[in-house]
Amino acid sequence: MLAVTLMWSIAGVVSRWLEGAAAFEVTFWRSAFNALGLVVLLLALRGPRQLMATLRAGGRALWLSGVCWSVMFTAFMVALTLTSVANVLVTMALGPLFTALLSRAVLGHRLELRTWVAIALAGVGIAWMHGANVQGGDARQWLGTLVALAVPVAGAVNWTLLQHLKSQAARGVESADMLPAVLLGALISAGLALPLAWPLQASAHDIGWLAMLGVVQLAIPCLLAVAAARVLSGPEISLLALLEVIFGVLWAWLGAGEAPTGAVLGGGALVLLALAGNEALALRRASLATAG
Repeated sequence: MLAVTLMWSIAGVVSRWLEGAAAFEVTFWRSAFNALGLVVLLLALRGPRQLMATLRAGGRALWLSGVCWSVMFTAFMVALTLTSVANVLVTMALGPLFTALLSRAVLGHRLELRTWVAIALAGVGIAWMHGANVQGGDARQWLGTLVALAVPVAGAVNWTLLQHLKSQAARGVESADMLPAVLLGALISAGLALPLAWPLQASAHDIGWLAMLGVVQLAIPCLLAVAAARVLSGPEISLLALLEVIFGVLWAWLGAGEAPTGAVLGGGALVLLALAGNEALALRRASLATAG
């Protein structure tokens, strides 16, 4: 999972090394190469017959998950063209809290007091981060943040769906293999971005970097994260995933000179503290319950 967060975190700094590819062209090439990498990996893991059978029989759950993945793939890269890497990553870090709220509304999961406290602290942190944008009237920064918010919202829908399917499986209800949903998401994202990106004008330099992102930053770590989820608990996964924010901001700072502002550092630290504290307490409670 540490390797996964390292691979996820390189997207911001690599996007700053591109010569001139526009937002939707960046999204198209990254998603297209992600789909290509996933086809190769899934064929190796599942075989062509099983992969096609899963895609045909997946039903609404598989397609809903695929749409969620496509929103995450698309919104992330578009947001990076509108605002800083730090703003995008800290906004995305709200995913665990959105998931907790949606699970409460849809699945009836009870929220602990610690989660409500974390939600309040994270809200203060986000307000602190973007207060300067309000005062300065920076509409582009706010637009980037709103686009970035689509990532944790779609992620919350996706993880809540997977929780529902997991609970059904525990009751003996058979569910589809959801791993090909990542491939569907990449294909949908590339298909939607292509008309908006046309005519394609990216240089060979940019296409090379975007190919690397599609395979190394998305296809490989997405499959590794699914494998890690079979061993690690939900709180462990969420806690380790927060390292993407730290790594991503660091790479953008060192590799592209994109130093975060004081407001981003302060507000982002508060968001991360709230999220990390919430997940650490959940992990501790789970450990005590197991020991008991």
